[in-house]
Amino acid sequence: MMARLRPFFFLCIAAVLSACASSPSSTLGELPRTPQASTQQLLKEADASNPAEAALLRLSAADQSLQQGNSAQATKILEQVDIAQLMPAQQMFAKTLEAELALANNQPQRALQALQHPAFERLAELPVEQQLRTQLARAQAFSANDQPLEAARERTFIAPLLSGEAAKQNHEAIWALVSSLPIEQLQPTTDADLSGWLSLAAAVKQAGTIGQQQRAIDSWIQQNPNHPAARALPEPLVKLRELADKPLSHVALLLPMDGPLASVARALRDGFLAAHLAARQDLKIELFDSTRLTSLDDFYRQAAASGVELVVGPLDKDMVRQLASRDQLPITTLALNYSDAGQKAPPQLFQFGLAAEDEAREVARRAWADGHRRAVALTPRGDWGNRVFQAFREQWQEQGGTVVAAESLAEPVELANQIADLLQVRSHGDAQPSRRQDVDFLFLAATPQQAQQVRPTLIFQYAGDLPVYATSHLHAATDNRTQYLDLEGIRFTETPWLLDAQLPLRQEIERKWPQARGSLGRLYAMGADAYLLAPRLNQLLALPDTRLDGLSGTLGITPERRIERQLPWAVFHDGEVQPLADAPY
Repeated sequence: MMARLRPFFFLCIAAVLSACASSPSSTLGELPRTPQASTQQLLKEADASNPAEAALLRLSAADQSLQQGNSAQATKILEQVDIAQLMPAQQMFAKTLEAELALANNQPQRALQALQHPAFERLAELPVEQQLRTQLARAQAFSANDQPLEAARERTFIAPLLSGEAAKQNHEAIWALVSSLPIEQLQPTTDADLSGWLSLAAAVKQAGTIGQQQRAIDSWIQQNPNHPAARALPEPLVKLRELADKPLSHVALLLPMDGPLASVARALRDGFLAAHLAARQDLKIELFDSTRLTSLDDFYRQAAASGVELVVGPLDKDMVRQLASRDQLPITTLALNYSDAGQKAPPQLFQFGLAAEDEAREVARRAWADGHRRAVALTPRGDWGNRVFQAFREQWQEQGGTVVAAESLAEPVELANQIADLLQVRSHGDAQPSRRQDVDFLFLAATPQQAQQVRPTLIFQYAGDLPVYATSHLHAATDNRTQYLDLEGIRFTETPWLLDAQLPLRQEIERKWPQARGSLGRLYAMGADAYLLAPRLNQLLALPDTRLDGLSGTLGITPERRIERQLPWAVFHDGEVQPLADAPY
């Protein structure tokens, strides 16, 4: 993640500073010059100079330190500069440098704040190279703060000013940004170039098969021949046009129709078939009952003999482990569960499920983007809770966060003391007890019944102000106002399916199967997404940055051929579930 957030220093920074010395107007001031000395020499000279010259030398020294990869030293030097006393040109240079340092430290919100300094009203008066540097920093900050449309707008604006490798990198970055947007945000704007990018992304997203996407690209180029993307198609689309268009014609659904997983299997099956009927594709679907198999080898022989091109299933985790242990599979398979973490799998095996680990990582990303840095965690006892906490902790620490403390959820009667210990609630004589202040938020993975106890207990333990971020497991999807009031203020991940009652496929499925209105709806969404993934597995392999807007989340693929989900966000407010407009994270 750090690589994505690191400043775009070296687009043309060597050229930037050499061109920065300008003939300033009397009110704008001059920019720091390209240093001809070492950082220490610059600082020594600054100590012996008048305040105005000293500030310029220190800005040069801080910039040189940043370019050399020493952000800590750059920060220390910049702190010695009184930005309020600088001329506007120097303020813009200093604030751009401050933003780049914030990005290097994975603090995009701080970077955006730095770039809102009033001096930037005169940015257009600076040399073009310095304008580019500032605007690239702003684009990176928007991107890192999960504002891809704003980042794309910045990059589209500066694109005509770039050349060579910098122009190519910016071109590819624009496509990466617009292609990550959900379809509802791909609407025309007043900027013709940005509108063209958005319409290209919409054309590709709205097309179904690889062949339809290829034809959509060709049609868009014909309609927009002078657009930058038509003159130089982004690399992922070049690869997409080169993919062989072999429509999927025969799929086997391998699911357990008896036993403890039968109700889950029926929801997955019905979601898959409903998506097929809605798509109106020419596809043969054959159902196999995994509980009646004599062996997986026999099944694959039978499936191959009947012309099956893709197996969707199995659902049973032990069967997925068996498939993962093989060197090869005779037919490409999209398993509806995951093998053990770290287990090497054959190249023909893809794995997809409603993994709680995905949601735990989503919580870490969202909480970090919201500015939190220190977490405490409450997760269930046992293997499931351990895996969820491990996924959260790894993502959180990778971002630079700290897990201050963690506990396994206790029985309700023990919860008050447990939270008191977790938050170090202490009495102070006659004064109101207080909690530890080195905690920014609580990560919670819990059942609805467990979660209902947590919020009131936090209030009881003088920690009602502590933000809580949770996985979807606390959401029973019952629309029970009394239950939801106990969860007031908790933010949680959830499938697009359960956050949007107006989805056409959801409405169709709920008419046929009313039970899909509750938490079981997540499984219908997963079944529909398995249908979405089925013809696109090769596309995901060839273009691993591809994201599919599914009903169980935004779907992508890992190098291990595991489908990962990113989910939108919601909050319990006044007894209702409200989607967070700025989700995901």
